Amino acid sequence: MPTTPELEQLLRKHNLRVTRPRLAVLGAVHSSPHASTDAVIDAVRDELGVVSHQAVYDVLRALTTAGLLRRIQPAGSVARYEARVGDNHHHVVCRTCGAIADVDCAVSATPCLTASDDQGFVIDEAEVTYWGTCATCAQVAHAAR
Repeated sequence: MPTTPELEQLLRKHNLRVTRPRLAVLGAVHSSPHASTDAVIDAVRDELGVVSHQAVYDVLRALTTAGLLRRIQPAGSVARYEARVGDNHHHVVCRTCGAIADVDCAVSATPCLTASDDQGFVIDEAEVTYWGTCATCAQVAHAAR
């Protein structure tokens, strides 16, 4: 988890004003990868007290637009936010509990960026979602048998 001065530096580096809500949102996402908007709101309220939903949504949008956060939304899930940006990693999602974990590219640096037919597009990012059952849910299912 970055320190407050490091978060302030990140905001300034991306030409964003340093505000308490921005620091709180950025800190919340760094400390809880793949956090839902509601989880971020709760964390920010724990830190700052009263803050509106709209203020947090606005900060999330600004930080995502600036490239400090990444918004993901696996099928059937609410939007989630993470601070791991710029490395074209993917995600694995548990079908049972909805847990999400990061997964690096399977082979090489970015094999998923080489499509069999790019249709004339210049591809710069790929979103791959692996689906399955997390270890905890698999263990519970096995114990129930």
